[in-house]
Amino acid sequence: MSMLLSLFLKLSAFSLIAFGGVNALLPVLFNLAVTQEHWIDVQTFSDYFAIAQAAPGPNFMTVTLLGWHVDGVIGALVATFAIAWPSSILIFYLQRLIMGIEDPLKKKSIQYAAAALAIGLVLSSAWQISLQINHSVAAYILTIATIAITFFTRWHPLYLIVIGAALGLLGII
Repeated sequence: MSMLLSLFLKLSAFSLIAFGGVNALLPVLFNLAVTQEHWIDVQTFSDYFAIAQAAPGPNFMTVTLLGWHVDGVIGALVATFAIAWPSSILIFYLQRLIMGIEDPLKKKSIQYAAAALAIGLVLSSAWQISLQINHSVAAYILTIATIAITFFTRWHPLYLIVIGAALGLLGII
């Protein structure tokens, strides 16, 4: 099977379970791209994720960058389309179904359940990715400190990005 076809089929399948966005898929995407297919290495995956998070736009830019790495512009287009089309169609019909529900309590229950599921998947993904990319005590300390600062302060996330970048440039992490 060609690499582009494999990329398209696997990312299309991931799209159907990307409840909570692509960030909920990161451990699976990491496993596919780094461990199974060897399209990229751990550092490149981390770099692409950082670029995607720092850049404005959708979170699935990590997937676009992965596709670009695999086969240039064509790979980027294939990866972006593959991650978007199945979930877009599914959400279109699911939203129509939810809007057709008359009982407001049932609607709210579905919405709250979906929100809880999305939050849980994203948190689980963040935990799994941190375990896979942190390779030093300093990296774990930075991860824990970032979580604590995020929960207990009102610091803007850009401050945390700058701190992480500075620590990386200084060779601490």
